[in-house]
Amino acid sequence: MTETPVATLKMVTLDCSDPEVSAAFWSSLLGWSVVHAEKDYAMLQGPSSALGFGRIDDYRPPAWPNANGSKQFHFDLAVEDLDAAASAAVELGATLPEDQLGETWRVLLDPSGHPFCLTNAANWG
Repeated sequence: MTETPVATLKMVTLDCSDPEVSAAFWSSLLGWSVVHAEKDYAMLQGPSSALGFGRIDDYRPPAWPNANGSKQFHFDLAVEDLDAAASAAVELGATLPEDQLGETWRVLLDPSGHPFCLTNAANWG
């Protein structure tokens, strides 16, 4: 790794069908502020970066499980209690698929179908 980075990550933007719904979900889940929301684009501001959502016509969510690797990415989120956090995420609009690939995390889908994982915070040190 170089001592002086070439770039600094400031935002990740997710494709979706409804940016306002996605922003509301992720804002509630992460506790980040919605700083912009409209039909075609929304953005949250976190402590050191932002999370954006862009509307795509005919958006198709990734499949889960996905043996082909076409989900492309997912977030790993540290939580204190897996079951309580999964229940809270479902109440906010996430889906808990039946297919779970392990016992130390829970895979959920956000309202646009993006997979994300809840993991035990103690495992992150």
